[in-house]
Amino acid sequence: MNSLERSTFALTTPLYYVNGLPHMGSAYTTMAADALSRFHRLLGKEVLFVTGTDEHGQKIQRTAQALERSPQEHCDLIVQGFHQLWQKLDIQYDRFSRTTSPRHQAIVEAFFERVWNQGDIYLGRQQGWYCVGCEEFKEERDLLDGHLCPLHRNQATEWRDEENYFFRLSKYEDALRNFLQDHPNFVQPEIRRNEVMSFIGRGLQDFSISRVNLAWGFPVPGDSKHTLYVWFDALLGYITALVDPEAEPTLENALKKWWPMNLHLIGKDILRFHAIYWPAMLMSAGLPLPDRVFGHGFLTKDGQKMGKSLGNTLDPLALVESYGPDAVRYYFLKEIEFGRDGDFNEERFINIINADLANDLGNLLNRTLKMVFKYFGGVLPNVGPEDIDPSNPLKQMGSDLGAIACEAYSDLNFSRACEAALSLVRAGNKYIDEQAPWSRYKQGDLEAVQEILYAVLESVRLSAFILSPVIPNISSKIYQQLGLSSAFPDKVVNGDPRNFFKTQGLWGGLPPNQVFSEPTPVFLKIQ
Repeated sequence: MNSLERSTFALTTPLYYVNGLPHMGSAYTTMAADALSRFHRLLGKEVLFVTGTDEHGQKIQRTAQALERSPQEHCDLIVQGFHQLWQKLDIQYDRFSRTTSPRHQAIVEAFFERVWNQGDIYLGRQQGWYCVGCEEFKEERDLLDGHLCPLHRNQATEWRDEENYFFRLSKYEDALRNFLQDHPNFVQPEIRRNEVMSFIGRGLQDFSISRVNLAWGFPVPGDSKHTLYVWFDALLGYITALVDPEAEPTLENALKKWWPMNLHLIGKDILRFHAIYWPAMLMSAGLPLPDRVFGHGFLTKDGQKMGKSLGNTLDPLALVESYGPDAVRYYFLKEIEFGRDGDFNEERFINIINADLANDLGNLLNRTLKMVFKYFGGVLPNVGPEDIDPSNPLKQMGSDLGAIACEAYSDLNFSRACEAALSLVRAGNKYIDEQAPWSRYKQGDLEAVQEILYAVLESVRLSAFILSPVIPNISSKIYQQLGLSSAFPDKVVNGDPRNFFKTQGLWGGLPPNQVFSEPTPVFLKIQ
């Protein structure tokens, strides 16, 4: 059964590392996850959207010490920043998983026991260059000159020679290769899958899952001299999130409804952990693997990689406070092909938002509604979808729009879903200019005027519905002005799932004799 046919849908963002406040990259992943969760709610599904924070490790301990805080105080402060930003961006997550939670420790220990009983954990010795930024040992072949980590060039790697517990990743090399060959859609997009296959082809080595001389983390069960390595701990935060809040934190309770999850949505920099380490750990524990891991690209600003050293960081909180959540969500999900790298340029951002949301969408609704009020007192009498000729270009284009959007959202192709909706809006602007209802009204052809205005407003409604996972606030305002109750559910209540795409996703959802609200701009042009 594919994900569109299931009655539930569970997805995660990464558990974001709390060495600093959320950046634009983490906001990007979370906006995409939120749009996807809203889409699946429109399909009538019960959705579990998990996000959260990864809070253990040496990097956190050192960051807290430098700021003269305890590690827990530091984590609590940074977590507040995530909650604040997600609220500003209208992120409707269901569970927020924190790896410092005592409930999480119970899950980690139960999972560790399963893997230990399989004989897949052993005590060994690790020598090599360690990147604190990545919280992992690096192979020589993966380092730059001077033993610098490609991802953290501003801090030197550290040579270490220490006793660690290891996970037998090498044992699962063939199983992982065979799984990826049998499940070609497990890692997406294709370029990411190729990277994973290439990495496996180089040969998998066992990786350490503990550290010594590190207090900030869970002790290894049965050996308190060792602290569990951050990735072994953090990845299990996805499973911890599946335990209902009132339930005892056991693996059985975590796995009984939502596992296996449908989707892990991540940045490409943590692909190896999610597409190789995590599946191998799950295989060892005897658990089914998630349906899909999708690794999206990086963001740049004005064509350059963002960084404090370059002074070109992009603060997502400042951006959303300046332009509003819908504008930020729309630009990043519509203008950047999800899965590829993308760029932010403020001038381009403003031009796109003004052109699409203010001029095309907002202005079409506003001027059409004004004609309805001017000519018919705010009501289009005796005209409905069946009165519009099948050859009408808006009706023809709109008839396929729901199916196109469903396929696009399912494929995480947010750009295509948005562009499909905007194409209908642009066609509506062209249609109303060509049909000139103001001239028809002067000629006394009221029936034609009603049909023209209905066709345009229905096209605006359908476009707003299609865009609602991306721009929920503007879409709700459009529905309100069309005199409709919102068809964008926050949650799907058990026992009452309604597939809104089967009704609202079809052209013709605007009922006859509809009473509209006074037109006001749904999105003000950015000056």
